Amino acid sequence: MTADEYLYQILRREAVDTSSTSPVRSVQSIIQPTIQRWAGNQLDYVMPSGSFAKGTGNRSGTDIDLFVSLTGSTTNTLKEIYESLSDALNKAGYTPRRQNVSLNITVNGYSVDLVPAKRQDTYSQDHSLYRRKADTWTKTNVAKHIAYVQQSGFVNECRLIKLWRMQKRLDFPSFYVELSVINALSGRRYAGGLASNVLEALGYLRDSLATTRIIDPANTNNIISDDLTSSEKAVVASAARISAIAKTWEEIIK
Repeated sequence: MTADEYLYQILRREAVDTSSTSPVRSVQSIIQPTIQRWAGNQLDYVMPSGSFAKGTGNRSGTDIDLFVSLTGSTTNTLKEIYESLSDALNKAGYTPRRQNVSLNITVNGYSVDLVPAKRQDTYSQDHSLYRRKADTWTKTNVAKHIAYVQQSGFVNECRLIKLWRMQKRLDFPSFYVELSVINALSGRRYAGGLASNVLEALGYLRDSLATTRIIDPANTNNIISDDLTSSEKAVVASAARISAIAKTWEEIIK
């Protein structure tokens, strides 16, 4: 078995059903009444986002992200929106785990990340959301994020590096992973093969993660690389260094 064949075998094993009949989509209808009661007439819409929508998810990771859009007329602060949704989920019998911009819950055995945000206007998909770790806010556009990753040509490489991250138990936010992989492989769409690209991405994480400024393609003021501290980046770089010199692919990703 070649290296590419080995990696494609892993991709098939980790494939996520994102079709309209995917069982994981049922969690939205289950959680929707709780979200509706919490948001009232301020709810704009709820839609799948994150890895599920981009096609970069793996069966071993979070099952689905749900983006919760509130109307621009919402008067609560972004922190109040985040905290009150956490309270509402608790009252509904869930046990939300607070993450940076999302709340993770389990619904019918599925791992679900809820991302509450406030729409900035009625003409675009620009939203404001709360960043808990920095106790601040940022502008985001989920539709642009999805399109940017889907059109990159490196969805498979993103999936494999995200699986590597999970197996090495690294603190490395998903969108940061995706942008790093795309940055590492820019210009290589038709060069080499899957295994060659994954090694190139690992080399980038080893050599350039600590010094490269990664900017949100939907908001130039949002510096994605600030989501990790220097010491956290060093941990990722160290893991990439070890993997880059591994003698077998089983030592890198399995």
